[in-house]
Amino acid sequence: MRPLQGIRVLDLSRLIPGPFATLVLSDLGATVDKIEDPGSGDYLRHMPPSVAGASGAFHALNRGKRSLILDLKHPRGPALLLRLLAGYDVLFEQFRPGVLARLGLGHDLLRERFPRLLICSLTGYGQHGPLAHRAGHDLNYLARAGVLGFQGPSSAPPQVPGFQMADISGGLWSVVALLAALRERDRTGQGAVLDVAMVDGVLGFSSFSLGALFAGQPPTRGEEPLGGAIAPYNTYLSSDGHPLTLAALEPKFWAAFCAGVGIEPDMTALFPGPHQQALKSKLTDLFAAHPRSHWEHFAAQHDCCLEPALAPHELRSDPHLAARQLFFSTEVDGVNVENFRTPVTPSIEEHRPGPAPASGEHTGLILAEAGLAPEEIAELRSGGVVR
Repeated sequence: MRPLQGIRVLDLSRLIPGPFATLVLSDLGATVDKIEDPGSGDYLRHMPPSVAGASGAFHALNRGKRSLILDLKHPRGPALLLRLLAGYDVLFEQFRPGVLARLGLGHDLLRERFPRLLICSLTGYGQHGPLAHRAGHDLNYLARAGVLGFQGPSSAPPQVPGFQMADISGGLWSVVALLAALRERDRTGQGAVLDVAMVDGVLGFSSFSLGALFAGQPPTRGEEPLGGAIAPYNTYLSSDGHPLTLAALEPKFWAAFCAGVGIEPDMTALFPGPHQQALKSKLTDLFAAHPRSHWEHFAAQHDCCLEPALAPHELRSDPHLAARQLFFSTEVDGVNVENFRTPVTPSIEEHRPGPAPASGEHTGLILAEAGLAPEEIAELRSGGVVR
């Protein structure tokens, strides 16, 4: 299913949040043309480790897109962008509020000029509010939204997550907003400006804890059932040092685990309290008595929500992930570059995504599609407007 075939997206974003959003749009069938500046372009291209001339992360987030180098700070750059926009359904931008306006490309002007255009503005703090113009990154957004503040234990500062939750959720909320706006445009013929803030988007990840707050019982970091306070929902190490996750939250799963290991299924284990310290110590010793292979066999025999925490190098060989075809490779200059599927990426048999573009690889093609003659394209190149 590629329902966005025929939809054209002009992508001004870089790094992770916007490129992830437009990756999903591309997987759904949209044509995504990535505009990069003539300096370093998308910074992600240059972040190690690299393969086939670019960062592995850049390859992963920009596969199947096209690249045009356009200098929006050149006196002729904004006018050229306006000419390009006539052929697009979506403009995706990730600048701080006001940056496009200073280039003469403010939202109001674009809406007046292109009534059907959808402008998705993905920022950290949104288009308005006291922090709208403040710089930030994923960790800051998690902190400001309170998500980081729910992470325990309370005896130490919250740990830095090993993933970019705010970036990715901001990208996904952008996709949701755009799909809804495309449907509304089908109905009314009108475009829109979509204000998506990463702080807003990450708030919902704390739904369970926020529910307690709204009920008048503010959660305490490290003392909540889903925050490490109870032994049946926690992490442990096997005898050979591999991390394991037990998430036996419901009584039936906790009972199944207890029956399997031969301990009494005390249901008070599912509630926080002083008794948890002794139970955690007991389970720590229990898991440390056997190697990971034992616990993997145990999990296959007992339906109790027990899984090993896979290390990154194990992902591609994991039987379940392999069966789901979550990894594939594309050839870039004779080198096989590995990549991952999203839940909406077509099966590889149906549609293998193309590689990430080289910097400015499609500049001439994209300009020609916009109706520019070869002589004009050559003149823009020589003048430093495009590359």
